[in-house]
Amino acid sequence: MRVAILTTDNRENYRRYSEAVPGFGTAPEALLQGFATMPDVQIHVLSCVQAPMQSPEKLAPNVWFHGLYVKKFGWLRTGYQGCIRAVRKELRKIRPDVVHGQGTERDCAISAALSGYPNVVTIHGNMAEIARLFNHPRWSYWWFAARFEDFTLRRTAGVFCNSEYTENLVRSRTPKTWRVPNPIRELFFSTPRPSHVPGGKCILINIGVINPRKRQVELLDAAKKLHEMGLQFEIRFIGLVTPEYEYDSRFLEKLKEAEAGGYARHLGMKSTTEIIQCLDEAHGLLHFPTEEAFGLVVAEALARDLKLFGARVGGIVDISSNVNGVELFAVDDWEGLTQSIASWIRSGHPRSPGAAAQMGQRYHPGVIARRHVEIYREVLASRS
Repeated sequence: MRVAILTTDNRENYRRYSEAVPGFGTAPEALLQGFATMPDVQIHVLSCVQAPMQSPEKLAPNVWFHGLYVKKFGWLRTGYQGCIRAVRKELRKIRPDVVHGQGTERDCAISAALSGYPNVVTIHGNMAEIARLFNHPRWSYWWFAARFEDFTLRRTAGVFCNSEYTENLVRSRTPKTWRVPNPIRELFFSTPRPSHVPGGKCILINIGVINPRKRQVELLDAAKKLHEMGLQFEIRFIGLVTPEYEYDSRFLEKLKEAEAGGYARHLGMKSTTEIIQCLDEAHGLLHFPTEEAFGLVVAEALARDLKLFGARVGGIVDISSNVNGVELFAVDDWEGLTQSIASWIRSGHPRSPGAAAQMGQRYHPGVIARRHVEIYREVLASRS
């Protein structure tokens, strides 16, 4: 079987055009790791970029990479027409059995739907729902993304939904849905876990881009209350912060007081290896967004046996199902969250042993890649 995967290259996202090796989002990266263990499947990864770059021909023995240069005019301002045409041209050379668009955030899904080949789409973030929840104005990026999402979902064979929440949002807008969770990167399973539980002061981790949907400013307010109770702990924030943004600026201002009090700090961006090390040094994950399609960071933390304090939203509910030690709260239950963390800290802040084994059974990249191939075959069989 020959499969074309359309996904974004992180070199484009971060304008790192001098780097020689492409990088991808955490879920597509893990999926490619799963495909790399299946020699009977030929994978071609296509990524549109706005600058010519040097790239390897192959990412694995059965995984090829195609970087497609598309001038800036061919992106959002023209409805991704440049990307759609570049992808179609390259696919005529590859002649895949199935085309799979990864995410409706940018060009990938719409290019898959208009590829001319049997195609499916994965929803990573729900563009229409985010635009609605945050009331993004007409003509904004989110407004356009929501409309491209609607256009795409009506024209694809079906949608891979990473949670019940996502499936409920898209079921009425597409011919078929499959419930397929995002995979966890292989390194979270293969890296040996520490033989002993970290001692000392309680450490909580929060991972994600600093923005209103992830609510790091509000988490600092909750941390201040815990600190005023006399509790010994530290919240370590990992993720991109952009000081020019108003919300990020508020976060950095509140962080100064938290750092002075010794109960929070920002560690910046981290590599996968560094994130695993940070998780292994911590006792719990604190993840309290307003909306979450899946919440891969939750699964990754549980794969390292961390305790979870989370919001009862989106895919977090699916991931946490039947996992011991998980505590979820209504999206605005700050009092319940704060009191529960306080009780946990006073009790010695234990981790959640056994969670890692459950995550391996559910979200290992090999497990998820095999499920993808089953669905590809189903799509092809239905067409024939």
